[in-house]
Amino acid sequence: MAGAIKKGSVVVSVGTKKGGFIFHSPDRRKWTMAGPYVPGATVYHFILDPRDGRTAYAAAPHGSEPWGPAVYRGRAGESLKATAHAPKFKDGSGLAVTRVWHLEPGPADEPETIYAGVEPAALFRSEDRGETWGDIDALNYHPTRKDWQPGFGGLCLHSVLVDPRKPRHLLAGISSVGTFESKDGGRSWTTENRGVRAEFMPNKYPEWGQCVHKLTWDGSGDGSIFQQNHCGTYHRGPDGGAWTEVTKGLPSDFGFPIAADPNRKHTAFVTPLIGGENRVFPKGQMAVWKTANAGKSWRRETKGLPANAFMGVLREGMSTDPEDPIGIYVGTNTGQLFASRDEGESWKMIANFLAPILSVNAGVAK
Repeated sequence: MAGAIKKGSVVVSVGTKKGGFIFHSPDRRKWTMAGPYVPGATVYHFILDPRDGRTAYAAAPHGSEPWGPAVYRGRAGESLKATAHAPKFKDGSGLAVTRVWHLEPGPADEPETIYAGVEPAALFRSEDRGETWGDIDALNYHPTRKDWQPGFGGLCLHSVLVDPRKPRHLLAGISSVGTFESKDGGRSWTTENRGVRAEFMPNKYPEWGQCVHKLTWDGSGDGSIFQQNHCGTYHRGPDGGAWTEVTKGLPSDFGFPIAADPNRKHTAFVTPLIGGENRVFPKGQMAVWKTANAGKSWRRETKGLPANAFMGVLREGMSTDPEDPIGIYVGTNTGQLFASRDEGESWKMIANFLAPILSVNAGVAK
């Protein structure tokens, strides 16, 4: 563990296959590394809670792998401890949680609420900072569940969006099932996949069965959403409804993460990869692509990023901070962490030789 984290510093929390690490900087030029946290464990997701800018949460196995999943909590920069309970299906359901994929803070006025997306795909909510968890029945035992199929990485619920304007408005992304939406706090859910392709199915546009890879809010703040899918990149406007495919201009319709600029509407970043058969950057050139008009056009950014780089970025592997101009952070599955402090125009590697990076989350210490 290295150095206290100063108030106002940008904090980048990184989950790897060998624990979690924190990189912090008061100016985004010189970075200090702290960690590992939950050393030796596979940290699937590691975040700083933006509501207080102090609390860190991590999803990792409890002790050694056979003991099942756990949620860890602590003050950022200090040791993390497992909470009293991990998410658990109801007795008699025939289901058992094998890992926690994603942790999502609840609304600003509910500082103790946090959501967990797990495998096999399900959503849980805690109202006491992860000490106990409630099973969200309407989604977890949805009538379509018997026909849900896993993606290559498993049957996982990996994206959770909580609407800051309307906290009862929730979205969840499941591989390889699609996007679900609730407008009543999770009491009921609808499938929201109109316009999204599923090239691997006989019916290319089914009601559900798409392989969503990541969901993120558009920085417009009006409820618009970006989606990166196994089969394309998409945008959905503030009124909901069908998705618009915005893949044109990208070198591939396949990629994992998508991150939005929280300060500018319709601005997002993706890292396209050669499709599911290879999952590396096209022609071996690491590149981040930017749109500033909700996907109508894209710009390729490579300055400072390596060529002859046959690696990839996983679904939680990219994040933006809330500064202006924003910082963008990308972690690779070969253990490099890259940062841009000028909205993607140039990049610098701030860490090398980490274990494969599973998640990147950027925030500001308070």
